[in-house]
Amino acid sequence: MKRSAFSLLFLFLILGFAAIPAQAADRRTPVVLAVEAVSPSVVNITVTSTVKGGSRSPFGDPFFDQLFKGYYDQRPRQSQSLGSGVIIDGRKALVLTNAHVIASGGDISVRLKDGREFKADLVGSDADFDLAVLKLENAKDLPQVSMGDSENIYIGETVIAIGNPFGYSNTVTTGVVSALNRPMKTNGGAYGSFIQTDAAINPGNSGGPLLNINGELIGINTAIQARAEGIGFAIPINKAKHVIAELLDTGHVSPIWLGLFGQDVDQAAARYFNLKDLNGMLVTEVYPGTPAAEALLKPGDVIVSFNGRPLANKSDYLTRLFSVTKSESVNLVALRDGHEIRLHLRPQVLDKAKALDLVRTRWGFELADRPQGPGAEVTTVVPGSAAAKLGLKQGDIIHQIGNRRLRSGIDLLNAFLRNRMQKTVMMRVQRGRNLYTVRLTL
Repeated sequence: MKRSAFSLLFLFLILGFAAIPAQAADRRTPVVLAVEAVSPSVVNITVTSTVKGGSRSPFGDPFFDQLFKGYYDQRPRQSQSLGSGVIIDGRKALVLTNAHVIASGGDISVRLKDGREFKADLVGSDADFDLAVLKLENAKDLPQVSMGDSENIYIGETVIAIGNPFGYSNTVTTGVVSALNRPMKTNGGAYGSFIQTDAAINPGNSGGPLLNINGELIGINTAIQARAEGIGFAIPINKAKHVIAELLDTGHVSPIWLGLFGQDVDQAAARYFNLKDLNGMLVTEVYPGTPAAEALLKPGDVIVSFNGRPLANKSDYLTRLFSVTKSESVNLVALRDGHEIRLHLRPQVLDKAKALDLVRTRWGFELADRPQGPGAEVTTVVPGSAAAKLGLKQGDIIHQIGNRRLRSGIDLLNAFLRNRMQKTVMMRVQRGRNLYTVRLTL
């Protein structure tokens, strides 16, 4: 009897001790495993820049700013911005983050979870896609995240966000995919179809990874709705892959177009073309040798759908097109004589020569890059054109078209593409030492 009791006690102790690691193993959920695998590749990004001293009075009023000018501190000071990123190629030391994280310019430093810190060079960035690629200097033995597939995501599946919100390093939040293909605009004007999640994404999380339960990268978190609670957004990784390829190749994303111009559908056009409503964009011009011409689009066609979603108007068309890269395709649905036609197009890169020719033809002036300083210089004004009626002159310097500042040739291309169908184009023009805001009416 005593032997039997002793055997039972011994068995109980053995089973008890065995249960401890089993319980610990049970707590190592897929989320825990994913975080352990990926967190070493999540980085904290600090951008340090030198800015001019305070140029505004404490009253925040232009009158007092001028009145008290010279009385407050004008000395240069250091400014820092924080964000997150993720190592996508450990061998090449490449980090993916948001463009707005590094937009302030300055020195970029990157700190890993293991405490190592590296200086980083900007490989390339694009504000419209809000993505940037950095290369770490003299970095070796780096971890990297595994790439996932954002086309293979389920609404309701568990996702994990890792980042540095408000400077708190390697903060982990979890949630589910709330919606897919969510059209949104960022504070910087970028447009895209985002992954929506209820995982907390706050300032400082920007540029960090959104992971699936297997620890694979399916999105890059971006803080869009600063005041939103329970609503976060991420750029799908499949979209990011196209952008990354271009940034590594040329340092920027090539401006693209389909080779057409259009206008909003008004009441007169709706009656003439026998349309049921005012939705869509009426095609007014199609240029030879472009994707639109090859797809046999014609003036008078009304584009009502862009990549599977209804198209509201001309502005909607332009912003949708800015979310497409040269390696992607565009599916359009157009109305012609009361019948739907479905078109599959591959965008065309708009080169600088073609853009300058279109600027001359449609706006009435020619531009040239300035070797010294930002902006583009007006070299020719076409007589009788919209530019001539405005009073634009040779030698004027254009610093901004619409909301796009001109710092390089690529900015001019993007500015023209974004504003080419507008009836009124706002510009910032320098003449001598004076800077004016003018309205070009077409």
